[in-house]
Amino acid sequence: MKDILEEIVAHKRREIEQLKASQSERELQAKVERECRDAPPSMAQALARSATGIIAEFKRKSPSKGWIKADGSPDSIPLDYQRHGAAAISILTDGPFFGGSDGAVSRARLSGVTLPILYKNFVIDSYQLLQARLCGASAVLLIAACLGKAECARLTGLAHSLGMEVLLEMHTEAELEYAALDPDMCGVNNRNLGTFETTVDNSFRLAALLPPGATKVSESGISSADTVARLRRAGFSGFLIGETFMKCSDPGQALGRFINDIANKQRLER
Repeated sequence: MKDILEEIVAHKRREIEQLKASQSERELQAKVERECRDAPPSMAQALARSATGIIAEFKRKSPSKGWIKADGSPDSIPLDYQRHGAAAISILTDGPFFGGSDGAVSRARLSGVTLPILYKNFVIDSYQLLQARLCGASAVLLIAACLGKAECARLTGLAHSLGMEVLLEMHTEAELEYAALDPDMCGVNNRNLGTFETTVDNSFRLAALLPPGATKVSESGISSADTVARLRRAGFSGFLIGETFMKCSDPGQALGRFINDIANKQRLER
């Protein structure tokens, strides 16, 4: 079976080289220093304060599903997520495979989004961290499957020096050793990035093996309030959900209904 992650990372390396040819990393660093003075809001703190912990994702396309919402606008959907109770926003910024861009984060900020925004991409180079800070991200996704441990540690330190948090994504038991790098949040991806097969059982399987005090985030394949309740009992405080909302005609209202379902379930369990 074709390894999609390998294909994406190979394309990402070529993309970054082209970007560096048009604007050097030193030039981008200087731009960040000039324009990024205010500290972005903390995603980890937002999840700790939230009753639901929903990280609502703006995702127009995926390699496995194709276009989910080709006309989805970053000027309206992330702000609608905020209005309907999201704890944080995730925005896909990869273009070729996910139909995203750095501009989607900038446009969400300009529309009035004040919640923490996760810059979700396949980050393999420090150049991308500068891009994330410049467009208004609060946190960046680092994926263990894309990075050696030393490189992941280096990028984590650089993200912190830029004032951003790190959501470190792991998928297998072997990758859990990356949790020792002290990320701000530990993510368990329920989707295999090589095959894009998805099962929430992966979060339940790995939950108890993560550091006890970690802020745990379950990513992908979550489609019901019951699943969120079970994941919370397993120790998760963040729940990254994209396709469940984006496939609906009004993603913001879909999030609102989902959060209402969670609230009703919590009342019944008291």
